[in-house]
Amino acid sequence: MFGTTCYMNTWKRFVNEGILESSRLNKRIMESWYRCKQEDVNPYLSQGQHILTNGALTAQKEKNSLFLDAALSPLEKMKEVIEESKMMALLVDPEGYVLSLTGNKGVLHDARRINFVEGVRWTEEEVGTNAIGTALQTGEAVMISGTEHYSVASHHWSCSAAPIHSDDGKLLGIIDVSCPVDSTHPFMLGMVSSLAHTIERELSVRAHKHKMELIHKCIDFIETNQPLIVCDDQKMVVSSSKSVRQRIPDIVGMKVNELLQYGFRIETETPIFSDDHKNLIGMCVHLSEEMLRKPGEPFLSFFSPKSFYFEGEAGTSQTFQRTLNDMKRVAPTDASVYILGETGTGKELIAKAIHENSSRKDGPFIALNCGAIPKDLMESELFGYVEGAFTGAKRQGYKGKFEQANNGTLFLDEIGEIPPSMQVALLRVLQERKVIPVGGTKEIPLNIRIITATHRDLLQLVNEGTFRQDLYYRLHVYPMYVPPLRERKEDIPHLVRYFCEKNNWTIKGLDECFDRLLEYEWPGNIRELFNVLERLQIVSPNGWINPSPISELLPELNAGHSLPGPSVPERERTDHSPQLTFREKIQKDMMMEALQKTKGNVSLAAKLLDIPRSTFYKRLQKFNL
Repeated sequence: MFGTTCYMNTWKRFVNEGILESSRLNKRIMESWYRCKQEDVNPYLSQGQHILTNGALTAQKEKNSLFLDAALSPLEKMKEVIEESKMMALLVDPEGYVLSLTGNKGVLHDARRINFVEGVRWTEEEVGTNAIGTALQTGEAVMISGTEHYSVASHHWSCSAAPIHSDDGKLLGIIDVSCPVDSTHPFMLGMVSSLAHTIERELSVRAHKHKMELIHKCIDFIETNQPLIVCDDQKMVVSSSKSVRQRIPDIVGMKVNELLQYGFRIETETPIFSDDHKNLIGMCVHLSEEMLRKPGEPFLSFFSPKSFYFEGEAGTSQTFQRTLNDMKRVAPTDASVYILGETGTGKELIAKAIHENSSRKDGPFIALNCGAIPKDLMESELFGYVEGAFTGAKRQGYKGKFEQANNGTLFLDEIGEIPPSMQVALLRVLQERKVIPVGGTKEIPLNIRIITATHRDLLQLVNEGTFRQDLYYRLHVYPMYVPPLRERKEDIPHLVRYFCEKNNWTIKGLDECFDRLLEYEWPGNIRELFNVLERLQIVSPNGWINPSPISELLPELNAGHSLPGPSVPERERTDHSPQLTFREKIQKDMMMEALQKTKGNVSLAAKLLDIPRSTFYKRLQKFNL
């Protein structure tokens, strides 16, 4: 009991005063506590907060199906020991989501009280120091018990976790064994380490079998002169035909996107399924040797769009399907993405989907709203600072958003709000891919993807002189338009059902209200729709909506109370020419830019934008160019 009391006092003093005696804690736990303090993790958190919906959890399991399948057999052999020892075993993906949870029924029941369930995200950022999150951070096996946990949610638990890697060192997931703190077993850490080793060995054997099966299934093609490659499910080349090997001798192990640099073009692709478990194990990709890719054109993934994961609701509208197709095209590349859309349309969700479907998905996704950061704090927030850089600086310094996003994606929302002085510094970092923290002298190399978003017309800001033109072109590599809700009203029923399901709401009578919801223009877009649904859930007795008095509940749905859309200057309202939509403005700007580059040559400008010349002429007339 002395040790527990001692730890509780140590925890209280650190939480309240930030003081920690190094002799009291294991070094790894101490480092984790400091990380939690720096990230402002709530030490009084009583349960996990971020839980996937059923659909998102299913998608996450599919994405990690090989890891789950390989771990199933070793866990099954330990099932009896785990249950009798009053423990539970968890399989966690590299993002920290719990994909599988089995064990003693009583322990599982207790775990539900703190939302320690399938689909919950159990990282250091979410719930503080814990075996799963800390193993993800350090890449090492770790045991954390009782008040060694940073948040009170886990103070009554003892947990051991170990990372699981593939043969090439890629993190595939975490195996965790947990139990109530009064049932702690000294062999738990050894158990998870042994299980991790067994699962890694099983994954290695399966990877080798899949590789052999892939080659065997394509052996007849490989021996021909027809250009083709065989790739595994990770888009890695495992074999190729003679003509490809002659041009690229060291092709095995190369990524498909790298291969395309050599002048090949994908013609057809055939999925290859395992005879054992019927899952996709790779692709046989037929190539042509024509150099059809334009210089600087982003590479396209050869995998089926069905594998694209989008956490939100895609709906059925053509306008948003175009946006979804743009996301699918650009996600596998490393191009900078520039998202244009009104406030409340879900720009951050789209940026996150691009990240999660890219080769950087195992790295961090860091988001920053540039409009919410005071100008005098912008530099330290983006670039970080060293200890003693200025009065009030944290003792250990601070990693800026660029460094936090290393090997991942940095999403800068409301990029148009960055002040001119910071635009110069931002441009330098984007060009050199290095950052120097405030007060520091050492350059930190960066490997990041940049996604920016804004509800403002950046090109107009460039013309006004408030946004640097060179920075605009550095960011404006792959522009993407997100339609407002008024342009995708057919998606409203889908969005309503998605949001209600996500929150486990059963609001009866909604179907009768859809006509009223479809009449409204939704100036606040999807965010406003979700706010309205939340209000309906609160005021509806027993979850039942009476469509008759809905106007009283939601006065903004009345025609007389309909809020205006984006404001238009008075001088523009007197103009009898039709007002352009946000998408049409982008089209017009791109046409003007193309005409400038081609010195007014319409044929070349249409070719530059990859649209038919007849379409270009129609738009010239439409936009009065």
